[in-house]
Amino acid sequence: MQSAVLAELRLLASADFDSHILLTIVLAGDGRLAERLRADEFLPLASRMRVRLPIERASPQDLQDCLRHALQQAGAPTLMTPEVIATICDHAQGNLRALMIMASELLETAAQREARQIDEALFFETCGVPTANETKAVIGRRR
Repeated sequence: MQSAVLAELRLLASADFDSHILLTIVLAGDGRLAERLRADEFLPLASRMRVRLPIERASPQDLQDCLRHALQQAGAPTLMTPEVIATICDHAQGNLRALMIMASELLETAAQREARQIDEALFFETCGVPTANETKAVIGRRR
């Protein structure tokens, strides 16, 4: 977001010198947003923020629980093998959005192939992560 837009938010959100709130604004971002709001030019905006909720990376277990819940709600609790659930959650590196994007890509590929279950082989093929055998073959060719 451009600095001018952030500066305007303070003016757009209230009237009569902050005595009347016109608008509630929710800002979401990574650590860079919090850092920008500590700059002198944004202190007036930062001082008007009532709630700040920093969210840390999710643990692999939290991601697995979330993915299992999504599969359960979709009515397909066994669509993914436990191994692929663990693998995809490790590759998401604590990012729920990345997890859901990878899961969506896997689901799309599985549907195109009419696969009954999503396994690690499909994950490695779809997400471009080399399998152990492919890695060994590449290393063997380099020698």
